[in-house]
Formats: sequence, C-alpha cells, structure tokens
Amino acid sequence: MIQTIGILGGGQLGRMMALAARAMGYKIVVLDPTPNCPCGQIADKQILAEFDDVDAAKELLDSCDVITYEFENVNLNVANALLAKLPQTSRLLEITQNRIVEKEEIRKAGLKTVEYFAITSADILEQFVIDYKKNPRKLIIKTAQGGYDGKGQNVINNIEDLSLFEKANYNPKIQYVAEDFTKFEKELSVVVCRNKNGETSVFPVAENIHKNQILFQSIVPARLPDDVEKMAVNVATQLATHINLVGTLAIELFLCGDKLVVNELAPRPHNSGHYTMNACITSQFEQHIRAVCNLKLGDTKLVSPCVMLNILGEDKHLMNRENIGKHKLHLYGKVEAKNGRKMGHINVLADSIDKCLIEVEKLINSNQ
Repeated sequence: MIQTIGILGGGQLGRMMALAARAMGYKIVVLDPTPNCPCGQIADKQILAEFDDVDAAKELLDSCDVITYEFENVNLNVANALLAKLPQTSRLLEITQNRIVEKEEIRKAGLKTVEYFAITSADILEQFVIDYKKNPRKLIIKTAQGGYDGKGQNVINNIEDLSLFEKANYNPKIQYVAEDFTKFEKELSVVVCRNKNGETSVFPVAENIHKNQILFQSIVPARLPDDVEKMAVNVATQLATHINLVGTLAIELFLCGDKLVVNELAPRPHNSGHYTMNACITSQFEQHIRAVCNLKLGDTKLVSPCVMLNILGEDKHLMNRENIGKHKLHLYGKVEAKNGRKMGHINVLADSIDKCLIEVEKLINSNQ
C-alpha cells in the first residue's frame, strides 16, 4: 500500500501536488536544492540536493513508495535511477525535453503541429539561411531543450534578424527548432490524466491569454463551439493513448480556423489547469496523485465558470489577502518576489464568464 509519495522538484506545482496528497492522508518527501522551497514548507521531509544528484535520488527512492515529478527538465540519469517507483517512467520526459522529438511524436500520433525545421548543426543552419532567402517569412527560433515562458526564443521577421541570430545568438553546441509563425484565433489548453490501468479523464478546455509570453488568464469554459471543444478532448485522449500516459499531460493548442494545432506538451499539472482547484469536482493535482498511485480517477465536471488570474512578482496588490474579496487566493510560499516570477494565482468564480471577467478587471485595477 502506498503511504509516502516522493516529489522531484519543490516549486509551486510540487507544493500543490503535496497539498492534494496530504488531504488524502499521504506523507510527502521532496527533493529540491533550495532550502524552505514551496513544497518543502509542507513536506514531511526535504532532501536538500541538486536535481542531477543520483545518490540523493536513491535516498528519495528509499524514502518513498511512489515517486513523481513537477517539471519536465528532470535529469534522465536521475529519472532512470528512480524507475522502480516512477510509474510515469522516463519516456515522456525524453519526448518533452526536446522540442524536435516532441513534434515528431505528436505527428506520429496523427496530430498537427506548426510547420517547423530542425536546426541540429551549423551546416544545417547555413543551408536553412540559404533556403530562407528564397522563402522569407516570420519565424520563431527556439532552443530545442530548456526554455519556458518565452525564454530561449528568437523572433525572426526578415533575413537581417536571421543573420543576427546566426552571428550573435547561435550556439553550435545546442539544437534549435525554427517554427513558422502561426496565425490563430485562440490559444487553448487541455489537461488529461491517465492511470496505469488505462482509465483516462480530461478536464474542461481552457482559453488562455498571455502577456509578455507568460500566462495571464485562463478562461473556463473556453468560448468555443461544441465541436471544437470535442476536438480538443479527442486530441488529449489520442495523445494520452499514443504515449501510454501515466500521470498528467497538459497540451497547448492553437485554434486555426476549424483546425487545432498542437503547440507544446507538458508532462505534469499545468498553470492553465489551476482553475480546477476551485471550479471542478476534482482538481488537476488530486487527479495527478490518483493517477500516479493508480487509484480510480475523480470526476472532472466543471461546477462553475472561472477565470484564473496569475499573480506575478510585480502584482503586489494581488498578494494582499485584504484585496481578494470573495475570490480564491492561492499563494505559493516563495520568499522573494521578482518581476515576471509566478507568486500565486486567484480563481474568480461567478455565474458566467462575463461576470468573472468583470471581477478580474476590478482586481487588476484595485491598485490604481
């Protein structure tokens, strides 16, 4: 019987996993190099070590009955050292740690991605520049590994931008993917969970708004025709089955006309799924714990329209408990507030999305 859950990574996602697990009576051990990290504040034990420390990973293995992770850039040597108690395995990490591999896998599942070109060497980049001159267009060049919230990305509008990237930003030691800029009507995401028995559940589709490449708001239910929502749910179940998912997978999508294009995957609970903590019968974090412990999955029904508002380091007025009124505040226990750093979120619930958005605007303007 599973009594203790180990979490690799002690940030806000690990914290919210741990809170859900604690409510179900589990003990928590977290591995993270930062003292008093968000998850460490509520865990029974923190192993203070770097994420590539295989010996520390073995200590985690000996301390727990089952292990999960809160971020995708887990060192694969560490993941492989934990395989005996890691039901998610290391395969999904291998896929999602490299944007080129990820896009190939999405296409193998029979789904659409943006048009892209893999830049895996200096010679290939040189040929890409020659080809680009014949077919100039707007691109985003991303590092194939690492990068989040817009980090590791270069916007290319013309040959001058591409030449500047080649001379100033290109690192021949790493790989890149050049993605054609995609015009879309909406950015969407959907979170799917699956246990070892193959039971699968999908949360309601979220409509996402970004500012400065960081998620600003998630609107649920997404303002979509029923057929598009069904299409998004089908994408999620198709991917979950294709990769033999255990745990949680978040799928970011572009709505392009009547088609859905898969942008990125995250093998864990996702920022755009935080609305589930108050707006669904079961949260994404409880569902994740159920999935990795191979329990029966919970009901994902939406019980109220909701807008999730991210709180960044510069949004100090939103961290003031006196300002939140009736809304649901979730702070992550981070010691230092920095601009652009996710410090928490607020879930605003009301009878309709329009009412939610009015309340969100009041919160945003409460500092003025």
